[in-house]
Amino acid sequence: MQKSSIVIERISRLPVKDQHVELVERKGLGHPDYIIDSACEAASVSLSRYYLENFGQILHHNLDKGLLVGGRSNVWFGGGVVEEPIHIIIAGRATIEVSTASGQVKIPYRELIEEEVKKFIDENFRFLDPEKHVVIESKIRMGSADLRKIVNNPDDVPRANDTSYGVGYAPLSPLEKIVYEVERRINSRSFKGKVPESGEDCKVMGLRLGRNYIITVANSIIAPLTPDLDHYIAVKEEIKEEASRIAEKVLAGEKYDGIEAHVNAADRPEEGIVYLTVTGTSAESGDDGNTGRGNRVNGLITPNRQMSLEATAGKNARAHVGKLYNVMARQIAERIYQESGKVDEVYVRLLSQIGRPVDKPLVISIQYVAVDDIDERSFAYEAAEIAKEEIGKFSGIEKLILEQKALIF
Repeated sequence: MQKSSIVIERISRLPVKDQHVELVERKGLGHPDYIIDSACEAASVSLSRYYLENFGQILHHNLDKGLLVGGRSNVWFGGGVVEEPIHIIIAGRATIEVSTASGQVKIPYRELIEEEVKKFIDENFRFLDPEKHVVIESKIRMGSADLRKIVNNPDDVPRANDTSYGVGYAPLSPLEKIVYEVERRINSRSFKGKVPESGEDCKVMGLRLGRNYIITVANSIIAPLTPDLDHYIAVKEEIKEEASRIAEKVLAGEKYDGIEAHVNAADRPEEGIVYLTVTGTSAESGDDGNTGRGNRVNGLITPNRQMSLEATAGKNARAHVGKLYNVMARQIAERIYQESGKVDEVYVRLLSQIGRPVDKPLVISIQYVAVDDIDERSFAYEAAEIAKEEIGKFSGIEKLILEQKALIF
């Protein structure tokens, strides 16, 4: 019987929140990298549901090679026009026909993918029209015979379709919370109701130098709603005030020396340089996107942390460990941190081996940082039990992903 090696070790390092320099980034809803991640994930979810409804299981697919080619627009205060559309290209491998007793069944994958991607755009953008501003292409071929056999097996526990690893950690630092929450607030329905000129393309970069916090927000401004420069500057000020307010809220109870917030720092109004868009995304005017270049599985890009470079978007939720193990590792780390109450940081790494059952990782690596002395044996036992329990819930993670209730970028 295949077993997982569980290795638990204490590591000597400063917790991230105590390091002198910390960097955190989040690419928000309308960023080209976020759009293509979302498009690939929409394609995967759509195919997965079709496979389940028609064949009883999620069949082999891997659609994590997407490309967004930016369009071309002309904007001015009070208006603008998209002159060339955005191209969204979904590329990868999938089961596009199935042999049945009655013959070959072709999967209408192009129609399924196009419908789901358009639905994502409709539900998340106010001014980006999927019929007028976007062209959706599917460049999909059948996967190799060996991988199809590994993934499409009828076993209750699927087998890993790759040798890969997932990484998760807990807890989030104050800066990580600020960066995540600033973007989520700016792209919330309530904030758009208050400041409709704020577009969906919002990138937040956080820097902490000692106890000083510097938050840089790049947020597209909707040109047709912004009649002049004075109005533009007033909108920027509202966004800046909101970012500062959220930072102060997160840092309540923390020791800090100062908070700086900057919005659209590249602006040079005297040279006519301002961040205006027609649709709310820089993708309209030449900014491009690639699947996997954006946020990691916790919604952040965190160079102070251990990270996996796997793209979670577009991967098979049943058997692709590049998706499953990243979600699983984060959940394990969060549970260990919350339930043990003994350590400052937890890092979890799960390594698969192609062909092994997904509930039997080759290794489960749990590392922790503890500033104070703890009962290491007791902690190790508790952490191992939590890890084994969470890994046994892989089918629940698959369900959460298909219901789009799991954060994956």
